[in-house]
Amino acid sequence: MNDPIYTPPAVWTEEAPSGGQFASINRPISGPTHDKTLPVGVHPLQLWSQGTPNGIKVTVMLEELLAAGHTGAEYDAWLIRIGEGDQFSSGFVEINPNSKIPAFLDRETGVRVFESGSILLYLAEKFGALLPKDLSARTETLNWLFWQMGSAPYLGGGFGHFYKYAPEKYEYPINRFTMEIKRQLDLLNKTLADRAFIAGDEYTIADIAIWPWYGALVRGEVYDAVEFLSAHEYTNVIRWADAVAERPAVKRGLRINRTSDNNTDWISERHSAADLD
Repeated sequence: MNDPIYTPPAVWTEEAPSGGQFASINRPISGPTHDKTLPVGVHPLQLWSQGTPNGIKVTVMLEELLAAGHTGAEYDAWLIRIGEGDQFSSGFVEINPNSKIPAFLDRETGVRVFESGSILLYLAEKFGALLPKDLSARTETLNWLFWQMGSAPYLGGGFGHFYKYAPEKYEYPINRFTMEIKRQLDLLNKTLADRAFIAGDEYTIADIAIWPWYGALVRGEVYDAVEFLSAHEYTNVIRWADAVAERPAVKRGLRINRTSDNNTDWISERHSAADLD
């Protein structure tokens, strides 16, 4: 079926909601929509997030740090319900002016951090963990961290939106983004052919960044597209994704800032290790 022909106007204006699952929180301007102070816990590290792939990166990172003995990585994780517009509160916008989860504050240093990749890098440097010190290995890790930050919008905002969430299915955008996602999966598959993890033989922030998106994709945990994408072909990605999924810290991080009527293992907030035990 051919997609209907659309002729863009000379000047775009927002005349009607865009439709789809996230129509109520999409708008062409930035800034807060309402005044609300963010909750703050007892720990120096404060996270306001939701358990989407970008949110999972940070809770997994923090749990990995704690598992490695970095007691200074204790944190409070507060749920931001993005479907209800919590990310547009004045308190959230003060930490993350882009109004996207996750938002992070280190009260020990007074530093705010937004964008999930930036948070991973900040924590890796603060605690000297999950980022190699050797220049070559460090650079390879950052290559893949920034690859993920640049590539995931094709997966989430592109493929995921048009294949899973758009109110109507159109052939052109689905084909366009499917081609790109399969190219990315092929790239990861070839990269993982001769190394255990994304950046080499060492587990790093590159794995933590990429796994919630591409690992979850080939494991059938996002977008229900395993068959459509022939995910079984990417055997090295599957092997890596399964190995990362077995890490205890990953299992713990996956449970945080989640809500579900059907999964009693998930918790909406995390303020101590006991919340997960």
